[in-house]
Amino acid sequence: MLHLRLIRVRLANMPKLTETPMETDTDTPSHHDTLLALNRDYIASVQQGNVQRFDQILADDFLCSNPDGSLVNKTQFLEQTARPVTISDLIAEDVQIRLLEDIAIIHARTRYRTATGEHRQGRYTDVWARRGNQWLAVSAHVTR
Repeated sequence: MLHLRLIRVRLANMPKLTETPMETDTDTPSHHDTLLALNRDYIASVQQGNVQRFDQILADDFLCSNPDGSLVNKTQFLEQTARPVTISDLIAEDVQIRLLEDIAIIHARTRYRTATGEHRQGRYTDVWARRGNQWLAVSAHVTR
């Protein structure tokens, strides 16, 4: 039986990044809590250009559709992440986590400031897959 769970949360303050991939089993937080923390890590890693954390939480077969229409794989995404960050004050809002057994889809709206100080917004959709005891991002789609 397929279970669908939709939960809305607002992320205002991102916690400190964890240094190891989060594991999910009966002794750890719920899948929802794990995915919520991973989403926070993902957003914080974008803001901080944290290639190391992305390397931990992205699946080897990860693909990302960028706002310019390009499609990049994990290696290319990590190269993008290593470039100087040109935005600030990145916030994810209206985060919706849809849990479908070993797949999760996260939709959210973002607000951020450009290097010239303009306030902008966008949306993203990330797809996560539970592989073994670990959730990994397998796909991302970003709009600005």
